[in-house]
Amino acid sequence: MSKFDVVVIGAGAAGLFCAGVAGQRGLKVLLLDHAGKVAEKIRLSGGGRCNFTNREATPANFLGENPHFCRSALAGFTPQHFLSLIERHGIAWHEKHKGQLFCDHSANDIIQMLLKECDAGGVVRRQPCAVHAVRPTGDDSGQRARFELDTDQGLVEAHQVVIATGGLSIPKIGATDFGQKLAAKLGHRIVPLRPALVPLTFSASQWAPFVSLAGVSLEVEISTRTSTSATPEGGKRKKAAPATFLEDLLFTHRGLSGPGVLQISSYWQPGQPLSINLAPQRDLADSLKQAKTGSRKQLSTQWGLALGEAVPQRLAQTWLAQQALSNPALKPDAALAELKDKDLDALSLAANAWSITPDGTEGYAKAEVTAGGVDTRDLSSQTLESKLVPGLHFIGEVVDVTGWLGGYNFQWAWASAMACARALTPARTSFPGPQQD
Repeated sequence: MSKFDVVVIGAGAAGLFCAGVAGQRGLKVLLLDHAGKVAEKIRLSGGGRCNFTNREATPANFLGENPHFCRSALAGFTPQHFLSLIERHGIAWHEKHKGQLFCDHSANDIIQMLLKECDAGGVVRRQPCAVHAVRPTGDDSGQRARFELDTDQGLVEAHQVVIATGGLSIPKIGATDFGQKLAAKLGHRIVPLRPALVPLTFSASQWAPFVSLAGVSLEVEISTRTSTSATPEGGKRKKAAPATFLEDLLFTHRGLSGPGVLQISSYWQPGQPLSINLAPQRDLADSLKQAKTGSRKQLSTQWGLALGEAVPQRLAQTWLAQQALSNPALKPDAALAELKDKDLDALSLAANAWSITPDGTEGYAKAEVTAGGVDTRDLSSQTLESKLVPGLHFIGEVVDVTGWLGGYNFQWAWASAMACARALTPARTSFPGPQQD
């Protein structure tokens, strides 16, 4: 029998950080994970350099059923707080665009820092060690532990349990929905899980004209439209406001990817069309009409000029050919001077507001995060503790808080972990010191 003040399940970003802080506060902490390696998501992130936070992180960069839930934790532990920690460990870093901070050398620098923090707190780590059951004992008197855990390495008792098991994203590194299933078993509401920050796909017939554009990239303005979705209980949620991002888009063999598409995917709902402005900095109709006077050029030539260098010519010509299928007046070899203004208006509007409806996503295998999770109505925003099961906490991606692309989800991991760790307390029972594994 092993007894601890705290058992943290999940040795990812949130779990490692929470365990280290709790241990350094004097608590006896056990960290468990079913995988053989810690923090594989950190290792893979940012092209191997880990986009560990974002200078500009605010609650406005997060979504969930209650978008205000993250305010308290984010205010209590800011990007500057985490930056101070990595500088104390001598980790070199640099800033990319839009406040994104990366390691200069390797994501492993962050992992080693977190492990050192755990070591400084005397945290006991057991890996691989799966947890098969978490049973609240119902005892809050201090006469016995509040939780019993069945693990691969025997029975464990704990005063508090922290669930930091993430979601379903990237199953090849061992991602599961263990935390959400446990929460549901113990009576918590679960916001349905779905892939987020994920490429979008289209039916083969719809995408056939664009397959040859795989690899083409450009900056676009991409938006969702107002939508209403059902709650888990079958009711209607309030309408979601449109979301808009000005970011790069990448054509793939199966659909669309790139930062802009990953961002909008977190807001997109099945069956919902997207609006894509292929030339957000240009008034295409005005450019074409001005060029029309006295021009002997073909539409295809002037169309490419109107779109400008920002739009690759392969895309410009493919796009024009597709528009000609529905409006023969817009055939590429048509003389620009002979075209009616209404046809040029229609062509320009189609490019400034391309409406297209994905048929799905690339799924959890390509999703950077999992949206949905433990319903925040059942958690304290100050401590991340369950309102239903005293001593049970949920942090990081397992909670229904999802950040934008660009370091925001790591900042939520650090902030929620810190809020939780600060709230953890020693057991009133006298636990022996943890065995060093």
